[in-house]
Amino acid sequence: MARWAQQNRCRMAMLGMFPLLAVALGGCVTTPDSPQSARGADSARTPGSAERKAAIRTQLAVGYFEQGQYTVALGEIKLALAAEPDNAEALGLRGLIEQALGQPAAADESFRRARKLAPENPDLANNYGSFLCESGRVAEALPLFDTALANRAYRSPASAANNAGACALKIKDYASAERYLLQALQLTPDLPATNANLARLYVEKRDVQRAHFFVTRLGDVAKMESLTADVLWLGIKVQHQVGDTGKQAGWVTQLRTRYPGSTEYAAYQRGAFDE
Repeated sequence: MARWAQQNRCRMAMLGMFPLLAVALGGCVTTPDSPQSARGADSARTPGSAERKAAIRTQLAVGYFEQGQYTVALGEIKLALAAEPDNAEALGLRGLIEQALGQPAAADESFRRARKLAPENPDLANNYGSFLCESGRVAEALPLFDTALANRAYRSPASAANNAGACALKIKDYASAERYLLQALQLTPDLPATNANLARLYVEKRDVQRAHFFVTRLGDVAKMESLTADVLWLGIKVQHQVGDTGKQAGWVTQLRTRYPGSTEYAAYQRGAFDE
């Protein structure tokens, strides 16, 4: 699950967080004219102003980040910060880019600076929490998700709740994981990441019937071609356990066709349904 979430977090595609996790890009960076901006919208619109230059460069960086062009995105965000060094949104986006480039120390510093400038910004709290959880710093991460969820103006509360649940699941805190994930489900029932994480939770709790319920829901709300190998294998194992051979066959076809060299398909060929 971690690999699935990591590959897709902060992309526009819905499947994909944190170890976990799926966040639309809007949940990762706040545009300068948002009410949550660290700078006033009026000053950001002043022709030729430093704020305006930073806003333009940040928007360009967002576009490149969406496309996976992380090095180019980093160059744009450096220009944004040269114009306005204390732009919290630009710093937060720099953290995401550095995280994607495999630069955890730099990403941590960027997130910290952004949070210092805008401690109540829910996007920054959610994104830094995700970074910390992926880094194994769960105790530091969970309060940040709570900060994001406490902000009534937050646009993506289901993302933060899903991320928190996946993070708690990482340390086998099943009670907290269930609470957060059911909250995410209530907020956005059709979020694929949440349904996949709930299926994972109930597999670990050995509640196969509930796991099957959420695997079935996942098949209904997600495009099969968007599911990664680990999620397909999760679904196959659950369907095997409950004897749902009809649906299992379709998931096996997806795994065999799209990921023939994966460790998950090798496990299927071994019949390792209980691993």
